[in-house]
Amino acid sequence: MADGRSGIVDARHTLALACVAHALHDGYVDTIYVLLPIWQTEFSLDYAALAVVRAVYVGTLAAFQVPSTQLAKHLNPRTVLALGTLFSATGYAVAGLSGGLIGLVGALALAGFGGSTQHPLASGAVSRAYGEKSRGPLGTYNFAGDLGKASLPPVVSFLLTLMHWRSTLWFAAGLGLLVAVSIRLFMPPVPTPASDMEVVVVPIGQTKGKVGFALLFVIGILDTATRMGFLLFLPFLMKTKSASQTSVGIALSLVFIGGAFGKAACGWLGARLGLLATVLTTEIGTAVAILSFLVLPLIPGIIILPFLGVMLNGTSSVLYGTVPELVAPHRIERAFGIFYTGILGASALAPVIYGRLGDKTGIVWAVVATAITALAVVPLMLSLSPRLHAEER
Repeated sequence: MADGRSGIVDARHTLALACVAHALHDGYVDTIYVLLPIWQTEFSLDYAALAVVRAVYVGTLAAFQVPSTQLAKHLNPRTVLALGTLFSATGYAVAGLSGGLIGLVGALALAGFGGSTQHPLASGAVSRAYGEKSRGPLGTYNFAGDLGKASLPPVVSFLLTLMHWRSTLWFAAGLGLLVAVSIRLFMPPVPTPASDMEVVVVPIGQTKGKVGFALLFVIGILDTATRMGFLLFLPFLMKTKSASQTSVGIALSLVFIGGAFGKAACGWLGARLGLLATVLTTEIGTAVAILSFLVLPLIPGIIILPFLGVMLNGTSSVLYGTVPELVAPHRIERAFGIFYTGILGASALAPVIYGRLGDKTGIVWAVVATAITALAVVPLMLSLSPRLHAEER
């Protein structure tokens, strides 16, 4: 009994610190948006240079997802996660010392390199801590990233009214240092399988397991593409409905609030209803809500945005929670690394693709294309479902 209680406590500590790490690192990523206008003025940067600054951070973040899992094979994932968080904090501190574009880009590359450890290793730690019951906790972990996005950028914006931007970056770096130390001192060591020869979690052949993970990977990319594409066009759709700038801001906030709730709720919903029912509900709901928003007048359109946010973001929590079911235990971190690489790549490329489509066909047809992308998940999900562990109710 004592061992069971200790295991529960360790799992909760792991989840809590993984959530803190997720909130910090996602907050770091979105804080860049707050700082871009300041850097443009400070370093006399044009928009192309600003795009490079952002691309370096996100590109480095994506590129080292899988290599960070390789490093974790030699060091405990807890140690690598703490070191990565320390590197991210150091990157922000160095950015506060930079005197030009080259120094700034180098500092952000360091921050992105450190941040690449967070998604695969923190997800893997939560998955290992909770085992077969990890789907719900992974939804909570996923939700924590949205809390970071919603809290750190506003805090930085406020601090910028009180102090120089360099001092603000050092404050953010101090938060990162505190989180890194907390992870190293208080997160329980991440358990590893006794042998690389352990059986696959799902009782299916290795080939089928690979196919299942590939299907999940594509579903994750399509889900992310739908979300990024719609958010790209939302402000412009609001303008076509004669919305004010204030209304545009409210609309975005409603989508993000709904999205944060969706990430928290759908992770637990998936654990109870099963992956198939949850994903079909969220993806079909997303398509219906997007098409409804297109045709509705301004006020009814704004009213449905929280619901759209729930559908738009909710799927991701369920998908993340499914990754451990499709891979061998000793490959969990690597699988998360590959999965997050696809997600980050889709988030970077999808707006470009939909933007080009919008230039050629007009905004309405481009938005319709995002709804079609959501519906494209349905046949893939129907194909994936039989390959999963039979827990559907």
